[in-house]
Amino acid sequence: APPVRRRPAHTLMAGSPDVSAFPRAEWLKAARRALTAAPNEAFGYGDPQGRVELRTVLAEYLARARGVYASPGRVVVCAGFVHGLSLLGQALRRRGVREVAVESYGLHIHRDLLTGAGLRTPGLPVDALGARTELLAGMRGVGAVLMTPAHQFPTGVPLHADRRAAAVDWARSRAGLVLEDDYDGEFRYDRQSVGALQGLDPERVVYLGTASKSLAPGLRLAWMVLPQDLVDEVLAVKGGAEWMPPTPDQLTLAEFIASGAYDRHVRSMRLRYRRRRDALVAALAERAPDVRVSGIAAGLHAVLELPADTERSVVQAAAWQGLALEGLSRFRHPEAEPGREGLVIGYGSPAESGWAGALDALCRVLP
Repeated sequence: APPVRRRPAHTLMAGSPDVSAFPRAEWLKAARRALTAAPNEAFGYGDPQGRVELRTVLAEYLARARGVYASPGRVVVCAGFVHGLSLLGQALRRRGVREVAVESYGLHIHRDLLTGAGLRTPGLPVDALGARTELLAGMRGVGAVLMTPAHQFPTGVPLHADRRAAAVDWARSRAGLVLEDDYDGEFRYDRQSVGALQGLDPERVVYLGTASKSLAPGLRLAWMVLPQDLVDEVLAVKGGAEWMPPTPDQLTLAEFIASGAYDRHVRSMRLRYRRRRDALVAALAERAPDVRVSGIAAGLHAVLELPADTERSVVQAAAWQGLALEGLSRFRHPEAEPGREGLVIGYGSPAESGWAGALDALCRVLP
C-alpha cells in the first residue's frame, strides 16, 4: 500500500495569507449592498474586461494606495494573477515577442506559464538591491521582463531606485514591457509603501495586482492595468466572459473597497503580520542567534540564511516535525548559478491560534 501522507501539523509555506482572518461579516454586508443595488443586466454574461463598477473603484484605489496611473478603460479584471499572466504571455507571443526575462529567484509556475505560451524565460540575476536590470540591455532577444519590484519574491528586497529607473529606460529604448507583479504591495512595515513602478511609465509597464494576499486566494480576483495599446490585444486573447470571476463577487469587491472596509482590513492585517514578523525575529535572536534573517521590511515572508550544505537536511527535519516549509533553492531559476542556502518562511499562512506552535517547531529544527 502507498505510504499515508499525513497533513503537516504546521505550515510556514510562503505565498498564502491567514485565511482564517477573512472578514466574513464585512464581506457579507458589502455583498448585500452590492446585490441590492446591482442592475438586472449584471447577471447576464457581462463584459470580458470586468464590471465597470469594479474597474472604476480599482482605478481610484490603485492611484491612491500604490501610485498607479489608471483609468477604468485600462483595467482588465481576471480570475487570479496566474490567469492574467497567461493572457499576457499569449498576447506577447502574438506581438512577436520570443523571450520574457524572469528574476533568477521566483515561482516556477510563472516561468512554466510563459514557457507554455511559447516564450523563452532567461534568468535576470538578483542581488541585495533586487533584480540587476542594468543587464537587460545586453539580453538581445528579450522583449519583456517579469519582476516583483516592491518586494522581490522570494529574497524580500525592494528594487533599488537606480534599478527601477534602468528597467523603465530599457523598456523605452527597446519598445519592451515590464510586467510588474505587485503581489503584496500593501504590506510594508518600516515606512510608507514603495510606489508601483508603473507610475514611472504607464505605457511601458503592465501592473498586476491581486486580492489573494490582502483578502483570500479563494476569491480568484485579480486585475491588470495595461498600456493603452495593449488593452484590445489582451481582450482578443481573453475572448468571452467565461473566464471571469463571478459578477456578484466583482460587485462585492467594488463595494468592499468603496466603503473603506478594504482599507480597514489591510490596516488590521498589516498590524497582525507585523506582530508575527517581530515575534519571528525575537524568537530567532533568542533560540537560533546564528541564523541571519532578511527580507523583513515588507510582505508575508522572510528569508533565513543557513550554513552551506544544510538547507536540504533542515527542510527534511522540519517535515519529520510535521512542519511544512521550503528552501530558497526551490525558487532558483534552473539556469542560475547555485547561490546561498536558506529557508523561505511564510509567516502569513498560520491561523492566529497556530502561530506560536509553528514558530516553536521552526526553532527546534534550525542549526
